[in-house]
Amino acid sequence: MAIKLNAEIRNVAGKGAARAVRNNKNIPAVIYGENKTPVAIKLDGHSFEMLIKKPGLRTELFEIDTKEAKENAMLVDIQYHPVSDKVIHVDFKRINSKKPVTVIVPVEVVNNEISKGLKLGGVLNFAVRSVELVGLIDSIPEKIEIDLTNMDIGDSVHGSDLKLPKGVELGLRQEELTFATIGGKMAEETEAKNTASAAEVSKEAVKKAE
Repeated sequence: MAIKLNAEIRNVAGKGAARAVRNNKNIPAVIYGENKTPVAIKLDGHSFEMLIKKPGLRTELFEIDTKEAKENAMLVDIQYHPVSDKVIHVDFKRINSKKPVTVIVPVEVVNNEISKGLKLGGVLNFAVRSVELVGLIDSIPEKIEIDLTNMDIGDSVHGSDLKLPKGVELGLRQEELTFATIGGKMAEETEAKNTASAAEVSKEAVKKAE
């Protein structure tokens, strides 16, 4: 289901015009792509600020109604004021909802507290926290989860191990990436080494006594 936005065409571009839009509590934005002329628009500031509190907007289809046309688009970028953190500009890219798009989504680890490897004293190395996915915009999830429950010390999760929805594929070279690893030594190995060390100490003590 597309997120519907009402927008007005901006007939004047430039920094001064964008500042005037913001002064009226609106947000300047642009729609580009699909080999069409970019369209400068303005959004209702309050409505859009409320909307972006919802997670996963970069994997949502937007239907933007300018009264002159309806544009299918995806959210590409949001620029914020460095001091006030208010939204100062938004970029949308036109898409064909029936064609695959490429989107970068976050990766999260879950079930840390019951992870087999972490319980044994392993250490999680969560190295890559986003992944590039290709698919129809309605099929791409807002995030990918890595379940640590059955991961043991020495186990790794590569791109090829990620669980993806039907119809969604990894982007170029993503399957080669190592997203998470549980490092450390197995409890049995540590115990064996401790035992061996203790035996060595005992031998040294006997030698000195002799």
